[in-house]
Amino acid sequence: MAPNNKIPAIVDHDAAGGPVSVFESGAILLHLAEKSGKFLPISGASRAKVLQWLFWQMGGVGPIIGQLGHFMTSAPEPNPYAIDRFISESARLVKVLDTQLADNEFMAGDYSIADMATYPWLVLALDPIKGAKADVVGEAAHVTRWIGAMAARAGVEKGMLVPETSK
Repeated sequence: MAPNNKIPAIVDHDAAGGPVSVFESGAILLHLAEKSGKFLPISGASRAKVLQWLFWQMGGVGPIIGQLGHFMTSAPEPNPYAIDRFISESARLVKVLDTQLADNEFMAGDYSIADMATYPWLVLALDPIKGAKADVVGEAAHVTRWIGAMAARAGVEKGMLVPETSK
């Protein structure tokens, strides 16, 4: 189902023309948004805005914060250069988002697949990034507000429980 042999991957059994396998989170979000007609405008500037923020997450937030997490928690030996490199870039990305959210309730204005893709990364990483790079991030007040707004959404709360974890 997924040539990369990693999750996420889905099979849409109700796709036009028969079942279709989709892998990679951005592709899955696009597929489901286009199929449902929700969380992604059909055309125009508003669609472009959602897509640019989705791809910003796919090309920046996910890979950079993922590498930061690896070097901070899983690397066999500490690598101060890598940790500083990835925490500095993570802080820069948080600042970019904070600036965007200063004038927008959600990343592209309305709640969208860009928010869905970005939230799981930042809900876990914001506090450590702020703690390490407060000089870059500051209070990240707009990101903090956005995280609260995201967490309050019933669908987000439910989604964050998948897969269910024992407490």
